[in-house]
Amino acid sequence: MAAHDALFGSHFAQERQQLLALLPQQTRHAARPLARYMAAHTALVDAHLQRLWQHFPLLDTQACLCAVGGYGRQEFAPYSDIDVLLLLPPAASAALQEAAAAFLSACWDAGLEIAASTRTVAECVQAAQDDISTQTAMLESRYLNGLRRLYQDFQAACQQALDPLAFFHAKSSEMRQRHEKFNHTPYELEPNCKESPGGLRDLQVLLWVIRASMSVKTWRDLVPLGLATALEARQLQKNWVFLSTIRCHLHALAGRREDRLL
Repeated sequence: MAAHDALFGSHFAQERQQLLALLPQQTRHAARPLARYMAAHTALVDAHLQRLWQHFPLLDTQACLCAVGGYGRQEFAPYSDIDVLLLLPPAASAALQEAAAAFLSACWDAGLEIAASTRTVAECVQAAQDDISTQTAMLESRYLNGLRRLYQDFQAACQQALDPLAFFHAKSSEMRQRHEKFNHTPYELEPNCKESPGGLRDLQVLLWVIRASMSVKTWRDLVPLGLATALEARQLQKNWVFLSTIRCHLHALAGRREDRLL
């Protein structure tokens, strides 16, 4: 299978490179081409993971593969981490654990540089309580393959354990610490379009704290809830597109993950 994975990996790298042609060449009016790129990028990674998953029938009947984080919300740049969660039942057999490890190894052999965690539902809840970043990533989970009932149990358990007010305070504290790292200013010599104050991460935090307590997917969803005016929603969307387009081009130019304007 190693030779197959090596060939498979070269195909993935080539297809990912070809997708870069879909990136908008100007930031003005870039919303549609950026959306097309991100949708195509997501579909490409989904397809390759699903093809690899088919080699492990034991996983398909007893485990579940989820996309989380930026990959889960289908908003990730060319060389962003591919964040996945492999859910196992409470009493996973040794054979199932071995299959899970083999699948993750096959992903790397195929050129899919995944950031993976393997947990039961109970372990997911505990991990979310222990680490706010893990809880945030799980908040944006998306089903990919395997036992759908296990994914539904995971969603229900995480939602039940989520305290929106505690989540808000934790994300606010996390944001203050990040701003301090960047001297509380976006005007650095080499600003980071993702992490610097006023960058993509600040916009994401705003949506995360709202999603923790209500069903919100887009900036437009804030309008009927009275959380933003129609103009403010359009401005938020425009700024998100602008920063995301810059980030995607930084990745494309560097040929790796690079969020700084050097």
